[in-house]
Amino acid sequence: MSWRRRLADLRQPWQPSHAWLAIPLGLIVAIAVVDVLAPGDIHLGPLLIVAPAITPWFAGPWLTGLVGALAVAAQAIIAVLRDRDQLFSTNHQVQIAALASLSLVIVVFCHQRQRRIRQLDQVRSVAEATQRVVLRPLPHRMGPLRIASAYRAADDEALIGGDLYAATRTENGTRLLIGDVRGKGMNAISDASVIMGAFREAAYRSASLAELVATLEDSIRRHLTEHAPHSEADELYEQFVTALLLEIPDEDPVAGMINCGHPPPLLLHDHQVSTLHPRHAEPPLGIFDLPRTGLALDPFTFEEDDSLLLYTDGLIEARSSDGSFYPLAQRVAQWADSGPEALLHRIRTDLAAHVGGQLNDDAAAVVIQRSPRLDAGGQLKKIAHITGPQTPASEQP
Repeated sequence: MSWRRRLADLRQPWQPSHAWLAIPLGLIVAIAVVDVLAPGDIHLGPLLIVAPAITPWFAGPWLTGLVGALAVAAQAIIAVLRDRDQLFSTNHQVQIAALASLSLVIVVFCHQRQRRIRQLDQVRSVAEATQRVVLRPLPHRMGPLRIASAYRAADDEALIGGDLYAATRTENGTRLLIGDVRGKGMNAISDASVIMGAFREAAYRSASLAELVATLEDSIRRHLTEHAPHSEADELYEQFVTALLLEIPDEDPVAGMINCGHPPPLLLHDHQVSTLHPRHAEPPLGIFDLPRTGLALDPFTFEEDDSLLLYTDGLIEARSSDGSFYPLAQRVAQWADSGPEALLHRIRTDLAAHVGGQLNDDAAAVVIQRSPRLDAGGQLKKIAHITGPQTPASEQP
């Protein structure tokens, strides 16, 4: 670093954190004044080291060095004022040397700390960018659907974990995925990225939702087979992904879903909440010893102004201090009139109050609302009600 850059660092614009400099400067002045006025057998000069010691909490090495220099100068002033007969006694010389040495050590440590903070910030920015690429934010609007999504990772320094969601547009509708990879850490993120990548590619090509599920199954099994160590072959059969896939047509109010071991979604219709339990329950993806005998679509009615809440088990398994699970369906029933963003905000706030701190597992939630469409004249276009399957798998919570 050149001297010009160092001087530029000292001439940085005033920042709110610089106001904290009043504390070490005030300590220097107070200690020096009290030491000079105190009786001869009382020496408070060694306390001056406190000033440069606390400065790194809110300032960099240059300001820390400046405070240290001021502390040394204050110690020299104390020596001159207290020992007028002899300029510096041996005691004061030792105190000045010790104070200067300790201040220098503090500046060196502050410099190393700042360098490591910058390195950590760079690593964190790269990690955040990578995680955003893996778990892309869902668009707020897809055809006639309004969408809001939220993710809360169990790890403080992570943006995502093993939970996942994705959505794509098809020719006549929207396909959505929400899932949960067994486990945590980088292995879970790797498995989640495989599922989401396969979904984004196959959602356009698969003729049916069942064909899409079969493609995701092949992708995760191939991934687990290629990356599982041979010495841990038994663990291969313990890796799986719960998944819920939806297909929502633009014009038809009858949507379909295939549930592969995932918590059932909640349907908000006419100020009431019902749970869409699957009629044809499927095992999670990637379980090698549970072959599929067939994939059947579960239809349900999804009309204008209806909302769907998709979520992972980290939401409903969140415990309070007394060990009770988060009552998602009961809480959502109180906010059935809320829009997607407002509903997720209420859930996040209420969940934080319920657990009283950090979650023990990742939690993801997606709210989908079918909004009224506009015709060419700007008038609301009503979707014709079809008296077909009326949510055969729905039950009140």
